[in-house]
Amino acid sequence: MSKRRIFAGDKLKTLRAERGLRQAEMAERLGISVSYLSQIEHDDRPLTPALLETLARDFPLDWDVDEDDAATRRFAALREAAADPLFPNPLSPDQLARIAEQQPALADQFVALHQAYLHAGQRLQIVDEALSSDNAGGSRLPWEEVRDWFHNSGNYVDILDRAAEALGDKLRGAQLTPAIEGLELYLRNALSISLLYSHNAGLRDFDPQMGHLVIDQSQPAESRRFQLAHQLAAMALRDEISQVVEGAKLRTPASRQLLSIGLANYAAGAILMPYRRFREEARAVRHDIDRLCQAFSVSFEQACHRLSTLQRPNARGVPFFFCRVDMAGNITKRHSATRLQFARFGGACPLWIVHEAVAIPDRILVQLAETPDGVRYVSMAKGLVKPSGSYDRAPRRYAVALGCEIDHAREFIYADGLDLTGRNATQIGISCRLCPRPDCDQRAFPPSDREIIVDPDRRSVVPYSIQ
Repeated sequence: MSKRRIFAGDKLKTLRAERGLRQAEMAERLGISVSYLSQIEHDDRPLTPALLETLARDFPLDWDVDEDDAATRRFAALREAAADPLFPNPLSPDQLARIAEQQPALADQFVALHQAYLHAGQRLQIVDEALSSDNAGGSRLPWEEVRDWFHNSGNYVDILDRAAEALGDKLRGAQLTPAIEGLELYLRNALSISLLYSHNAGLRDFDPQMGHLVIDQSQPAESRRFQLAHQLAAMALRDEISQVVEGAKLRTPASRQLLSIGLANYAAGAILMPYRRFREEARAVRHDIDRLCQAFSVSFEQACHRLSTLQRPNARGVPFFFCRVDMAGNITKRHSATRLQFARFGGACPLWIVHEAVAIPDRILVQLAETPDGVRYVSMAKGLVKPSGSYDRAPRRYAVALGCEIDHAREFIYADGLDLTGRNATQIGISCRLCPRPDCDQRAFPPSDREIIVDPDRRSVVPYSIQ
């Protein structure tokens, strides 16, 4: 496809050695013969577009692919669209490569049609959920509009992420992450901010007229550090944030203000966990959250959320889903780079492990789950308690969940010990109103698109059956 032939034998051999894979095992994962792999590793054969895409998917690594190479990007988009479970007999990578090369206009139209299909399905889901909830009018509140903007952006904002990474690299020196003293020094010297820690403040209180910042001292150290990074990002990256907000075309001033805050939070995470260093470390520890927390001095939630943003073109991390669920089962944060989608209204499936995790703080729970489309996911969930710093304020209790499709299980330490192909996967759905499963004992509501049958002479766990 691309006129430039890509040879990466040494890189491929290094990757195989790091993973402890024999040539036969690597060849099997790539779907090629051992002799073909040997030729590639000795630079006798170049990497094909199909192999590049497979390597980028199964081994998230920087390969020498030009981001402006339209042919390579076309093939990647075509392969992603063709992998939809909608198509029962998917084409092989070589077949897709030939289509993209020989019929580029047709490939582009197919990708555009598939995107239109996905967007139509998402709009129908929004309407369906809205009609089944208290939001029957269908209008989105400002926070919902901002939440959907991040979702539609893939939870990755390139211009802001790169600027924050550059600033983080400048502040961290030889360390993996900027120290709290470095953040304080930059705020005071570069931004002329006076800083005070107090027990009487909110989490963060900034007076822009006086240039005075007060941070709640009762917060955990990683939270204080994040609030400093937020203020630093809001000021040092003001132009980048304004550019993104202007391009978002949100409806109300409240939405635009909320987006500005969300982008400053995003940038704070990118400053504390600079993209490439964080991605490399995450791969090295197989996405062990506790080890990432120790390495970057961040909280469990901050590390999970950052992993869900690693979607930079040609430097993608493992595609994760991430969410935060409160004690009532409400999803207060959500993003998915996988095929798993979250309900926009109401709670998630009650069979999902994240609900159990809320009631068991500081314990990691793992689950193999399968959605109605047959896709399997490894989910990790942990209940968290954020102290309030005072007896008269209740601590915040919630759980976070992080997971990936089983294709990436080897990169996810929490999949160790799970039987990924057995019959023990928990059958979950998006939400009861959208789940087509007819025999779920945990169903709270019937699916909104099905008729129910009520038999007064028979009773099962739920008082109806589903057509």
